[in-house]
Amino acid sequence: MARDDEVPAGSDGYLQTRMVRNGGAPCLACPLEACPGLHQPKSELRGWIATFRQGEVRFARGEQVFAQGERLPHLFTVLSGVLMRTRLLEDGRRQIINFMFPGDFIGLQAALDGEMTHSVEALTSVTLCAFARGRFFELAAQQPQLSFDLTWLAAHEEAALEEHIVSLGQRNARERMVALAVFLVQRGMDSGLAPGGLLSLTVTQGQIADMLGLSLVHTNRSLQALRRLGLVDWTLSAIRIPDMDEARRFAGLDAPSPSPRPYI
Repeated sequence: MARDDEVPAGSDGYLQTRMVRNGGAPCLACPLEACPGLHQPKSELRGWIATFRQGEVRFARGEQVFAQGERLPHLFTVLSGVLMRTRLLEDGRRQIINFMFPGDFIGLQAALDGEMTHSVEALTSVTLCAFARGRFFELAAQQPQLSFDLTWLAAHEEAALEEHIVSLGQRNARERMVALAVFLVQRGMDSGLAPGGLLSLTVTQGQIADMLGLSLVHTNRSLQALRRLGLVDWTLSAIRIPDMDEARRFAGLDAPSPSPRPYI
């Protein structure tokens, strides 16, 4: 169990009152073990991860984990909850880039020594496992298996972004929404957040529009049409797909990879 003493205040003020010290035990009994779509690290790797780990950080729904332009002193693994990654333009327009689920690694999406090119916000209450960013090269040099796992995660995030780009460029509004719903529900099923294929997650129509490049009116009409067709039932509090295979055919999506996702 995590201890209640906090890490002393430092330059990263947003973590001063949030991070809680942890011993090695949480890594050896990680809550991500229960996620059916995740591949568990070997016990000897968990021991090393415990020395790499600095603590846990918790955020409430709607809170920002970090802002675009910040230099992060930490890297994170999502232990619980769902977050979204966004990019803000100078005129205030926002593009939602991706969503992150338990097991995902946060912080490598920008240059290791550079400013973050995006923001990350909690869509639900979340718990993050924090690692020292300055020790990343130590991980790469000493633990080739963990380094490979991080490369795997980066490659699969690129594949997900590729699918989102295809949606923006080639799919019509209904196909875009079905593709996004399939992505979210499948990730929810893999991470134990969507039992029976029902993902309890609040995603507003404005957020859907920001992800898919649609107007609010078009978003609303398309959601109603998909509900009438029986393809996706997307409410403010949940996403349900009655037939995943049919939804994949409608959006032109490939079957999911059977390989479980690694995590650190």
